Amino acid sequence: MIYWVKAEHFISSVVQGAVERVIREISHVLKTGGILVLATAMASAQTSAPVQFDMPHSHNPFSAYSGSYVPAPVLANSPRLDKLVKDGKLYLSLNDAIDLALENNLDLAIARYNLPIADTDLSRTKAGGSFLGVNTGVVQGTPGGGVGGLGAGAPGSGAGGTTGGAGGAGAGANGIVQSTLGTGTAIRSYDPSITADIGDEHQTSPVANLQSFGVPSLQANTGNFDINYSQAFPTGTSLGFQFQNTRQTTNSPFFPLSPTLNSVYRLTLSQQLLAGFGFGPNLRFVKIARNNKKISDIAFKDQVIATVTQIEDIYWDLVDAYEQAQVNEQSLAFAQQTLDNAKKQYQLQSIPEMDVMRAEASESKSEQDLTVAKTSLELQESLIKNALTKSLDDPVLEAIPVIPTDRSRQAVEGNSDLESLINQAVHTRAELAESDIDLVNRQISRKAARNALLPSLSLIGTYSGSGLAGPLNPIFNLGTNSSNVPGDFGGAVVDAFNNSSPDYFVGFSLSLPIRNRVAKADQYRSELEYRQAELRREELKKQIRIEVRNAQYALEQNFARVQAATKARDLSQRTFDITKKEQTLGAGSTYQTMSAQHDLAEAELDLVTAQTTYEKAKVELDRATGATLEHNGIQIQDAINGRISSPTP
Repeated sequence: MIYWVKAEHFISSVVQGAVERVIREISHVLKTGGILVLATAMASAQTSAPVQFDMPHSHNPFSAYSGSYVPAPVLANSPRLDKLVKDGKLYLSLNDAIDLALENNLDLAIARYNLPIADTDLSRTKAGGSFLGVNTGVVQGTPGGGVGGLGAGAPGSGAGGTTGGAGGAGAGANGIVQSTLGTGTAIRSYDPSITADIGDEHQTSPVANLQSFGVPSLQANTGNFDINYSQAFPTGTSLGFQFQNTRQTTNSPFFPLSPTLNSVYRLTLSQQLLAGFGFGPNLRFVKIARNNKKISDIAFKDQVIATVTQIEDIYWDLVDAYEQAQVNEQSLAFAQQTLDNAKKQYQLQSIPEMDVMRAEASESKSEQDLTVAKTSLELQESLIKNALTKSLDDPVLEAIPVIPTDRSRQAVEGNSDLESLINQAVHTRAELAESDIDLVNRQISRKAARNALLPSLSLIGTYSGSGLAGPLNPIFNLGTNSSNVPGDFGGAVVDAFNNSSPDYFVGFSLSLPIRNRVAKADQYRSELEYRQAELRREELKKQIRIEVRNAQYALEQNFARVQAATKARDLSQRTFDITKKEQTLGAGSTYQTMSAQHDLAEAELDLVTAQTTYEKAKVELDRATGATLEHNGIQIQDAINGRISSPTP
C-alpha cells in the first residue's frame, strides 16, 4: 500500500520539533509493508477550485448528438483541514468547523447536484418537453446532531427528496399518487426536426388484362428521396414542410415517360384557436421549470441551514465531551492524591483503614468516570471529523485528536420580542418561500387545465406545388403530339417551385370530445389540489410559529438552568475550599473533603451540560427564525462553490 504524505507537513513537523511523531508515522508505514511517498501541495490546491456542474454548451451543431460528461466527485479534503493540524492535533473553532463543512460535508456535496439538475429541467422545457421535477428535501446522512424543533417535518427521501414541485399537496404518500401539476394540452417540440427518407423499391405485379399495360407482368422500379421539416411554436402554431421526389421506371410500353420524375413540396401551417391557444398553455412547462429552479435554490439554502445547524450541534457536543473529560481528569487526579495522602496517614496511624478504603473506592469511581468521558469524547471526535471531511481513509486523520478552541460563552438573557421573531421566521423560512412558489405553479396548472376543457379547433392552411419530368418512352407512340415536360430531374424541381402547378387549401379542423370526462376530472382535481396547497401553507405558518415559540421558551429555560448551575458550582467550590482548608488544619476528615470534591465535580459537569444545552438552544432559535446564515456570516455562493472566499467571522 502506498501512503501519501504532504511534503510541507513533513518538513513543518521536523522544524517544529515534532520529530517523535514523524518517526512514529514512518514506522507505522514501514511495519505495514507500505511505501512512503512525499507529495507536494499541488493536488490539494487543485481541490480548492469551485465545483462546476453547469450543462455544457457549444456552437458546434454536431455537439447536440454527443453526450456530456460529468466529472467524478472530488473526494479529497480541502487544504483548510491540513492547516488546522498542529503537533498532531486538530485545533478547531466553531467558525473553522462551519467553513470545513461548507467545503467538505457530503450532505452539501450531494445537495449541490440538485442545482444543475433543476437547470436541465429548464433546458428541456424550453424545447417543449415536460419537467421532471426538482429536489427539495434536506439530505441528512451525517450522523450526530439532529435538526429540527417541535413540529419539524421529516427529511426528504433520496438525493434531496425528488418531487414534482415543492413537495406539494398532490405528491401523495411516498410519491405514489401523481399530481396534476403541469396538466393541460399536449405540447409539441419547439426544436426543429428534420427527417429524411431515401430508398429504392422493385415491385412486380400481375396484371388481369394484357391490353391495360401491354405486358403480362408489370415491373416497376421506384426510387424516392423525401425530406420533412416540422416545428411547433409557443403560440399554438405548428409548421410543416414536405419535399418529396420519386423516380420510376416500368416495363410497360404505355407509360409516356421513362423514367418518370416527380417533385412535390407541401407547406402546412396550423394554428390552434381554442384548446392550446396562446402562450399560457404552451409555455406552462417553462414557467413551472423556472419556478422550480427558484424552489431548488431555496431548498439548497435550506440544506445549508440544516447542515450548519447540525455542525453547530455536533461542535457543542464535542465541547461538552471535552470539558467533561477535563473535569473527570481533575477529579481522578484529586482522588489519586487523596489516596496517596490517606495511605501515608494510615501508615502513621493518624486515620483509620476505613478512610483508605473510601479513598480507594473514590479513585476507582473516578477512573471509571474518566474512561466513560474519554470514550464519549472519542465518539464526538469521530462524529465531527466525519461531518467535516469528504474522506476518512487516512488512518492518521482518523486517529488524530480534536481540540475545540471555542467554549460556551457567557449566557445572556434573551430580550428579543417574540412576535418580531415570528415575523422574521415567516419572511425568511425556506418552507414558506417554497410553498408560495408552488402555489404559483399550481395557478399556472389551473389555467392550463381549464384551457384543456375547450374543444380542439385548428385553422389549417396548406400550399403545394408539383413538377413532372422525364425523357420520352421510345416505345410509346405519341403520334403527332410531343412532350412539353423537362427531361431531367432539375426541371421537375424548378416546375414544382415556380408556381406553375399550385395546390392550396384553407380550412378548419374540429375535435369535439363527447362528455370530456378526463379533462373535466383533471381540471377539477387541479382546483382541489390548489386549495389543498393553500391550506398546507397556512399549516406551515402555524407550525413555524410554534417552532419559534418553542425555541424561544427553550432558550429562556436553559438560560435559567445555566444561572442555577453557575450558582451551584460556585457554592460547591466554596464548600470544597473550606473543607479542604479544615482538613489541612486538622479540623476536617478526608471523607468530608472527598464528598465536597465529588459535589464540586458534579456541579461542574452540570454546568458544562447546561452551557452546552444553552448553546444548542441558541442554534435552534437561529434555525427556527431562519437566521442561521446571517448570524454565522455565511455567503450562500460559497456553499454553492464549495469553497470559502473569505473567512467566516
